Amino acid sequence: MWLGLDIGTSGSRALLVDSKGQVRHAFTAPHQEMAMARPLWAEQDPADWWKAAQAAIRGVLKLASVDGSVVRGVGLSGQMHGLIILDEHNQVIRPSLIWCDQRSQAQVDSIDATIGRRKILEYTANPVLTGFTLPKLLWVRDCEPQNFARVRKMLLPKDYVRFQLTGEFATDVSDASGTSLFDVVNRRWSAGMVSGLGLDSSILPTAYESSAVTGKISREAAAATGLKEGTPVVGGAGDQAASAIGNGIVAPGNVSCTVGTSGVVFAYLQKPAYDPAGRVHTFCHAVPGAWHVMGVTQGAGLSFQWFRNRLAPGAEYDDLTAEAIMAPAGAQGLFWLPYLMGERTPHLDALARGAWVGLTAKHNRSDLIRSILEGVSYSLRDCLEIIEGMGAPVTLVRLSGGGAGSPFWHQLFADIFDKRVVTLETKEGSAYGAALLAVVGTGEYSSAQELCQVALHEAASKTPDAAVAAFYSRGYEIFRSLYPALKPTYQAIASLDAPAKA
Repeated sequence: MWLGLDIGTSGSRALLVDSKGQVRHAFTAPHQEMAMARPLWAEQDPADWWKAAQAAIRGVLKLASVDGSVVRGVGLSGQMHGLIILDEHNQVIRPSLIWCDQRSQAQVDSIDATIGRRKILEYTANPVLTGFTLPKLLWVRDCEPQNFARVRKMLLPKDYVRFQLTGEFATDVSDASGTSLFDVVNRRWSAGMVSGLGLDSSILPTAYESSAVTGKISREAAAATGLKEGTPVVGGAGDQAASAIGNGIVAPGNVSCTVGTSGVVFAYLQKPAYDPAGRVHTFCHAVPGAWHVMGVTQGAGLSFQWFRNRLAPGAEYDDLTAEAIMAPAGAQGLFWLPYLMGERTPHLDALARGAWVGLTAKHNRSDLIRSILEGVSYSLRDCLEIIEGMGAPVTLVRLSGGGAGSPFWHQLFADIFDKRVVTLETKEGSAYGAALLAVVGTGEYSSAQELCQVALHEAASKTPDAAVAAFYSRGYEIFRSLYPALKPTYQAIASLDAPAKA
C-alpha cells in the first residue's frame, strides 16, 4: 500500500491506496482554527500541523489494522503559499502566515516597483499577489526585522511536515510555483526575483518534480508516526495540483472544480500560457513537463463554514443543504459575494469583502443558504470563463471536494456552469492525488497518466437543464455587476478607523 498525506487548512488527512489506486482507509485529524488577530489576517502553528499529521498517519494505520511496514511510499500535499521560517536550529520562528492572509499589500506594491510587473511575469509567469509566499516573507522583513534576521530556511506547509518526516529541505515544482520566487517556465527558482530583492537563495528548499523521491522516513519520524524507517517520500504537490492528479486532469480537455475552504477551477496545459491581467495562475503541473492554469475563489467552502459556525452553530452541512433546496432558484433575488478573505480570481483585490445584496424582509434562512451556494458557484464560473477565454478546451468539469458529495450542489454547478459536470467513484481530493504520486514515484507505474487510466472511474454525471441554465446566466450577469459597483466602498471601508476607546 501507499500513503497520501494532505496538510489542509482545517485538518490533516491520511489515506492508504492499493496498487490499483483504490482507497482502502482514510483518517483525518483536525487542526486548530486559524488565528485572525485582525481582519484579513490568518495564521496557523506549524507544530499543530505536525501533531495532526502524526495522528492522521497513526489513525489510518490503526483503521487498516496494519503497521508501517506495508507502506511502500508516501506522498505529500498541502495548502499552498503559507510561509514557514526556521532559524539556525531548525526551529519555527513565528506562526505561519497562511494562504488567505492578506496583510502584505504594501510588500506587493514594493516588489512591483522594485522588479517591475513585466519582469515579474517574465520571471515567474504570474503577478505577485498578497496570498503568495514572497510578500509574506517581505512583510516579516519589514515589520518583524528581529525575526527576519534569524531566518535560515523557508518552507511551505507540506514541506515543513516533510522536514519532520525526513530531515530534508525540499519542495516540489507545483507548490513552489505559488511562491512568486519560482521560474515556472523553466521549473527552477528564479534568480532574477531572488537577486532583485536582495534575498539569500540558501533559504530556499530544493525543488523536485512531484513524483521524484525527496527523502526517506527518519528513525525519529518512524517512532512518531508508526511508519517504517527508510520508506521513500516523494515530492508530492500543492493541494490543487494533487487534487488534479486525483481527478485525472492529466491531459487536455478535462477541467476540475474543487471546493474546499477555497475553490479552484483547474485546467491542464501542454505549454505555459498566462492571462496578461494575471486573474488566474499559471503553475507547474504535478505531471513532469506539463503546466496548469487555475482560478481561485478564496471563500468557497469557507462561506458555508462561516455561515454554519457563526449563524447556525451545531448544524450539519447536509441539513443546511436540505434547507437550501427549499428556496427557489435565485433565492428570491438574493446574491452572496463570497469575498470573506479578499478575492483572487478575477478581481485580485485583498480589500474585497463578503456581502449579501438584495436582502429583504421576505427572505428566510433557506434563501440565505441557497444564495451562498449560488454565489460560490457564480464566483467559480468567473474562473471557468477566463480559462476558456485563454483557449483551454473544456469538454466536461470534474467536481471534487465539498460540492461533490451533494447531488443538489452537483446539479447547481452544472446549471450555473452550463456544462456537463461529473464526479468520480473516488471523491477524495488532495491526499488521494498525493498517494497516487507516491505509487508512480516508487515505480509501480510509468506515469500518472497510466495510473489514472486504471484508478479513476466516473460515478455520476449531471447535465444542465436548459431553462434553469438560462435563468442562471441572467443571474450571473447581475452577480458580475456587483463587485465593480462595490469596489469603491471596499476601499472606503479599509480606510475607516474606529475611534479610540475612552
